[in-house]
Amino acid sequence: MHFLQNPFSPRALWTVLVLFFTCGVTFAQKSPAVTSPDPAKSAAAAEFAAAADEVLEQMSQITGLKLRTPLKKTLRSREEIRAYVINEMNEDKEPAERYASARSAEAFGLLPKGFDIDSFMIDLLTEQIAGLYDPKAHEFYIADWIPLSDQKMVMAHELTHALEDQHFQIEAWAKAARPNDDGELAREAVLEGSAMAAMIDYLLNESGRSLKDLPDIDPGMLVGDMGATPALKKAPPFLKDALVFPYFAGLTFSADLLKNTGWKGLPAVFSKPPISTQQIMHPALYHAGKTPSTENLPDVGKMLGPDWTKLEENVMGEFGWKEVLKQFLGEDRAKALAAAWDGDRYTVYEHKRTKRLVLVSLLRLSNTAEAMRFFGQYSEVLEKKYDERSKLFRRPNFFSFDSTDGGVYLRCLEAECLTVEGTGRPVFDGITKAIGWSASPEPPLDPAKPGDITRTSLPNRDSDRAGSARIGQRQ
Repeated sequence: MHFLQNPFSPRALWTVLVLFFTCGVTFAQKSPAVTSPDPAKSAAAAEFAAAADEVLEQMSQITGLKLRTPLKKTLRSREEIRAYVINEMNEDKEPAERYASARSAEAFGLLPKGFDIDSFMIDLLTEQIAGLYDPKAHEFYIADWIPLSDQKMVMAHELTHALEDQHFQIEAWAKAARPNDDGELAREAVLEGSAMAAMIDYLLNESGRSLKDLPDIDPGMLVGDMGATPALKKAPPFLKDALVFPYFAGLTFSADLLKNTGWKGLPAVFSKPPISTQQIMHPALYHAGKTPSTENLPDVGKMLGPDWTKLEENVMGEFGWKEVLKQFLGEDRAKALAAAWDGDRYTVYEHKRTKRLVLVSLLRLSNTAEAMRFFGQYSEVLEKKYDERSKLFRRPNFFSFDSTDGGVYLRCLEAECLTVEGTGRPVFDGITKAIGWSASPEPPLDPAKPGDITRTSLPNRDSDRAGSARIGQRQ
């Protein structure tokens, strides 16, 4: 979903979500009002511009990217930068797109119902704006309330983006992955990770060392806790993870690249970008050229009828599924299970009147054994996700129950797993038929109520896991 990569323009978040943390400075004080020309302010602007030129030259030497055209550098007030960022948010994604993304995240259990993402992001930006690079105007905006000594780290990161933009047209390059959100997030991780790596090399420059000379440690240790700011502390865990992923995961990916090729290998990544967050999270898979499978869903809207509106259809990727699993199973279990991701597709529909949601996802795992493992653990996820459940029914490769939001279904065949949430059995059966699967197991009838499905007690999980060894058999 668009929300997974960043709910608003990535340009708007580069400095906001990283450089504040790495500088270790609180930027919460108000920018002073400007009532008349101030010689001291003019001198400060000249000093900042000279410092930016110096840092730009250093970043060019570090990355090997030569400055092709002069770069405009402007000292801006907090209000000016904030206004620019909010405008960029609205230009990058329409309110309807942001609404759809937030509701999709809600359908997966990643956001609480009714979470106001727009207000949250504006609060975050108000709290943390420091500066940014605008690839449309090819201009670097510098915050006028930050001491020069702290601003140089901002410059190192943002001016790396400026150099990359002159060589690779970063705005168009990142959006070239659309409509695959997972692919776009992978490209954002290249941009943010390489800028983080360049910033670290800038900090190490005087020592004569660089990131590639460091031992095999988590490079994230060099930049501190990016989620420790007041606004992000209040964020749902998924939102925090989604916002910092391009920086931390991208930095790890870039560190791996630098150890193998140094900065001379950067152009090759732009020529052949990673196509999934899986390749960012596991750089060896990028080097090996592993590509995910392409999953396809039928026209679910036809089955639901005219009262339903399609909000989104896209790819979650390994990062997205890890976040879903993490909400209910914890970090370690989620990480291990999501690593078996080999492709997916999901779609979300909303009822026009009641605003109820229907979520359909088709996930391919790396093999049948991993699908068996996913079935066992994702059935646990679904039980935790829905507090009220009735008419529970389980077979080795099929699990269903009714919730207050509609029917919930999980089925795995061979290496694929299908989940349908928020609708009835006829829609689920229609989807399985459309993707070429045979009929799913039918719950037994309650003899006391002809036509009713009996409430079936769940077998214990050990016997379920043993039975699920038959998942690979098409029934």
